[in-house]
Amino acid sequence: MSGPLSGIRVLDFTWHLAGPYGVMQLADLGAEVWKIELVYANEKTRGAGPVVDGINTYFFSVNRGKHSLAMDLRAPEVKELLYQLVEQVDVLTENFVPGTMERLGFGYEEMARRNPRLVYASTSGFGQTGPYRERGAVDVIVQGMGGVMSITGHPDGPVARPGYSIGDMAGGLFTALGVLAALVERDRSGQGQYIDVSMLDAQVALLENAVVRYGATGQVPGRIGTRHPLTTPFQAFDTADGAVVVAGVKDWELFCAAIGKDELILDERFRSNPLRTQNHALLEPVLAGVFRQRTTAEWLATLEQVCLIGPVNSIADIVNDPQIRARNMVVELPTWRGGTMLVSGSPIKLSRTPGGPAEGADRPGGHTAAILQQYAGVSDEQLAELAARGLIALGPEG
Repeated sequence: MSGPLSGIRVLDFTWHLAGPYGVMQLADLGAEVWKIELVYANEKTRGAGPVVDGINTYFFSVNRGKHSLAMDLRAPEVKELLYQLVEQVDVLTENFVPGTMERLGFGYEEMARRNPRLVYASTSGFGQTGPYRERGAVDVIVQGMGGVMSITGHPDGPVARPGYSIGDMAGGLFTALGVLAALVERDRSGQGQYIDVSMLDAQVALLENAVVRYGATGQVPGRIGTRHPLTTPFQAFDTADGAVVVAGVKDWELFCAAIGKDELILDERFRSNPLRTQNHALLEPVLAGVFRQRTTAEWLATLEQVCLIGPVNSIADIVNDPQIRARNMVVELPTWRGGTMLVSGSPIKLSRTPGGPAEGADRPGGHTAAILQQYAGVSDEQLAELAARGLIALGPEG
């Protein structure tokens, strides 16, 4: 691997989405990730799916480039093998409910005793401390509790969830950031440390504007559709054949002339941005009627020199967009069954040590034998015995 984390090894106990998504960032940057999976792992149990051509697409999308070890974590023999492995890694990641790793025998104190340089990262719904510590959580729970759903959607509509799992993925991204910071600090001190990331905390961290506005004004932010609370126009408008998003209107007179509504220039209710925002309920239907009169392409051509404007793309549009393709933000990766699968690329572009996805997700247990033999000294006979007893799995082709 040529990425900047080449040489860094991660022992990854994460599952579902938040943890795997964060660890995926490390793998994309060149880290060698040993992903621990349950001994009975298969494509039906690996994630929500769907399973296409024998591959769990959900799992594949966030576990690319990781090496799978399928093991029974309850077995004493397996615990001893993992203790040997942890002595040879830089990072351990997990996202179980707090207390689970301790009960399994893999808590931070035990692992740090065996490897003082270990960076140990825990991602959980509510963190390792506080009154909600032992509650379970998934994406929609932390979105609801974290406030994001209260400001998502239209004011006359029901509460809405954003169209992707920002509750999970924000927790994963902050975990990856914490791991990178701890690795940098370890270069100075020689010591590892423990990282505690809460998915709820991550949601609050992303609410910076809403929090500061509430603290400063006492006004509770609410759902306002696609518009901005402080800038107008700054929202989506339907067109004759789709929709566009408009922002950055610095010259109101020029904008009004470009859309053919000169009469708005002299309307005192709209002369300044604060007035337009204050009177958005009057202005918005006028602009909505105008934008419905032309196609998306016509509006892009008309307004691209006047303000910031872009189309509201579908996922199919994005996958085929020339800008996205030019920056390798959709990538075909091989599957272990001989096909390929389309995934999102990495947005981190490095000039000297480029990273990014290069391998697909491993088959269940695909690297159990190789890693245990190389790093735990397990013989062929021992592998066969452990597999026969159901304590490890060597993968469908093992």
